[in-house]
Amino acid sequence: MAAALATPVVVVTAFLVNDLAKTLFDEPRPCHTLHAVTIEVCPGPGDWSFPGNHSALVAAAAVALLLCDRQLGRIAVPAALLMAASRVWVGAHYPHDVAAGLIVGALVARGLTPLARRAAPAVDRIRATRLRPLVAAR
Repeated sequence: MAAALATPVVVVTAFLVNDLAKTLFDEPRPCHTLHAVTIEVCPGPGDWSFPGNHSALVAAAAVALLLCDRQLGRIAVPAALLMAASRVWVGAHYPHDVAAGLIVGALVARGLTPLARRAAPAVDRIRATRLRPLVAAR
């Protein structure tokens, strides 16, 4: 339960790590360099492509959920991969942008989700209060 409740924190942390990584690379988006018609509106100059934020976010969520519940992870991981691939399809990213984002998100989730289990005693204490419906197990 503690790991599941920490998933949003893991996702936000993955975004921050990925955003920091973006500052190291000034890679223009495909819609700026290829001058192709894209499905998605092309972001303005300075909104860099590498690594992909959406990919990092969905990878972090999927891996965190996989580490919490294998059955849920079997749904989340393929959905995350499809969403990441869609970023290439709509012309927002190159394939390597998406791959790097997936790696960043997965690594952050893999590193942080096990740490969340340390909050299990706090979740147990909350279960003894009026806040029980927020953390009650199924």
